[in-house]
Amino acid sequence: MSLHLIFGDEDVSLYNIQTHAKGADGSLPLTSEMLLDSPSGDLFGLSQNVGMGWAPSRLLGKQILILGTQGGIRHENGAPIALGYHTGHWEIGLLMKEAAEEIRRQGGVPFAGFVSDPCDGRSQGTTGMFDSLPFRNDAAIVYRRLIRSLPTRRAVIGVATCDKGLPAMMVALASMHDLPTIIVPGGVTLPPTNGEDAGKIQTIGARYANNEISLQEAADLGCRACATPGGGCQFLGTAGTSQVVAEAMGIALPHSALAPSGQPIWMEMARQSARAALEMEKKGLSTKDIMTDKAIENAMVVHAAFGGSTNLLLHIPAIAHAANCKIPTVEDWTRINKKIPRLVDVLPNGPVGHTTVKVFLAGGVPEVMLHLRKLGVLHEDVQTVTGETLGANLDWWEKSERRALMKKQLLETDGIDPDDIIMDPIKAKEKGLTSTVTFPKGNIAPEGSVIKSTSIDPSVVGEDGIYRHTGKAKVFTSEKSAIKAIKHGSIEAGDIMVVMGGGPSGTGMEETYQLTSALKHLSYGKHVSLITDARFSGVSTGACIGHIGPEALAGGPIGKLRDGDMIEIIVDRNELVGSVNFIGTENERLSLADASQVLKERSLHPDLQPNPDLPDDTRLWAALQSVSGGTWRGNIYDTDRIIEVLKAGVKALEEEQLNV
Repeated sequence: MSLHLIFGDEDVSLYNIQTHAKGADGSLPLTSEMLLDSPSGDLFGLSQNVGMGWAPSRLLGKQILILGTQGGIRHENGAPIALGYHTGHWEIGLLMKEAAEEIRRQGGVPFAGFVSDPCDGRSQGTTGMFDSLPFRNDAAIVYRRLIRSLPTRRAVIGVATCDKGLPAMMVALASMHDLPTIIVPGGVTLPPTNGEDAGKIQTIGARYANNEISLQEAADLGCRACATPGGGCQFLGTAGTSQVVAEAMGIALPHSALAPSGQPIWMEMARQSARAALEMEKKGLSTKDIMTDKAIENAMVVHAAFGGSTNLLLHIPAIAHAANCKIPTVEDWTRINKKIPRLVDVLPNGPVGHTTVKVFLAGGVPEVMLHLRKLGVLHEDVQTVTGETLGANLDWWEKSERRALMKKQLLETDGIDPDDIIMDPIKAKEKGLTSTVTFPKGNIAPEGSVIKSTSIDPSVVGEDGIYRHTGKAKVFTSEKSAIKAIKHGSIEAGDIMVVMGGGPSGTGMEETYQLTSALKHLSYGKHVSLITDARFSGVSTGACIGHIGPEALAGGPIGKLRDGDMIEIIVDRNELVGSVNFIGTENERLSLADASQVLKERSLHPDLQPNPDLPDDTRLWAALQSVSGGTWRGNIYDTDRIIEVLKAGVKALEEEQLNV
């Protein structure tokens, strides 16, 4: 390395430096009242606006802030100059541009800010996953600070799509109680004409290691998985479910979730959302009018009907907390999932597993809501960003030309009956669709756990609808050691994998899709169960129980299990009840009472410790969310509670020092 390598032979014309400029033509549209009464920041802001090239004559329009998760640098023709972290945020800037141009056409003044987001798929199995869930809280804080830092904004449009960027945006906008806000879902990518979806493709390493695909097959399939450059994954994982939830809450326009990224209907959605934001501002309709307890419950109902990602059990409570709404409890989730049938056949749950773009063509969220309306389980009187109630929106959708043409295209282009994707309750039951989630408890999970019970392979479920598995534990204190065991043939049918130390204190509550995806797509995987205090990707399926509480590093019983322990798992997919218990060893079965006492008296696993690469940022997040109620309150920051604990700690330290 040398200075000449860096500087080279410079063009001397670079040294011709301009030291002053003419400035913008015209004058600021100031009034005496503005000069006398406005803050200096408002006045200086006008100078900056014309400095960026905005016409002075158009300065006094309503200022609308557009926030987005755009990542990477695109050439105008779409070619990459610098890559983004994922396709989900690659085309977001196009939506922001359309929204901004619509605001300008309406006489407004658009502003834009960006906070990009990571990709859980890219960080699977790496230390990058330690920042995944904590990022949501950090990004929400930055979004809120950006909103408050533009005091003249009259409304906020949030454009986002993926696993953490969209939940962060919803948390931030839900906090803006007195402002009009609207979410523009960033859409989905298309599947390859011949190939695998972005969920299955993440298993090529495990399948190759088990001799189930060749090197060339892995290379070819991997090249085609993301068939278009923008949008969230083709399955209803956390990204897709977050879009569905935003629309179900009424904070996004009807039929905006799961639109195909880059296509005209997706672009039009941004323009429509901009018009809606301006109308909300005109009518005085603010976020607190939309984000209510009833809206939160509608989102939970739609989540159940879609069979959505279990990660929304972390995000919906956080959104509710930000909106000053009641935070849903496990009992609320159980009540709703017992009442609401799953109606959508979409990846990853099946039974056929249609892609998200086909769900959009079949009618998406409003089509599902029409079925739910007949069941009487929706709050139709809630306000939405259209300025109309949910009931009025559904009346429009039922008779709309859009609905008819979308369904017609799906039938004519793909040969798929829309009613085979979004079903009525009777047909859904006939097709074997079961309710979404179950919350097993037991001596391993006294505070609870979660399993997407609808996605357990039906072939290993009894005729009575109950999944039963009693087997030996194979214990791992890291995801890295667990995936190594799968790849090297140390896991076999009948095993129960125990992965401990993956909770907030150990890894930032990492996502373990490396493991769940491998088990789904390996021939013997459906005969293996997995229990962990970590969490799962929204595309995870199978007999996988996560969110086990208390986490191992907080002294939870899961951290006391050993190789060879016998574990009994029971999950009733019909009644949505379940248990996960330690029941002794192969040679000595114990009663539940005796087994619980054994666990109580055991020490934690000798190899259990926080991951040595856990960043200080994540350690701080883990501590703050823990005193705020932990996983089952959505990993939030409860400011009052945190301050209370800090004051108590300071007082205790002062008293301790006095007694020394």
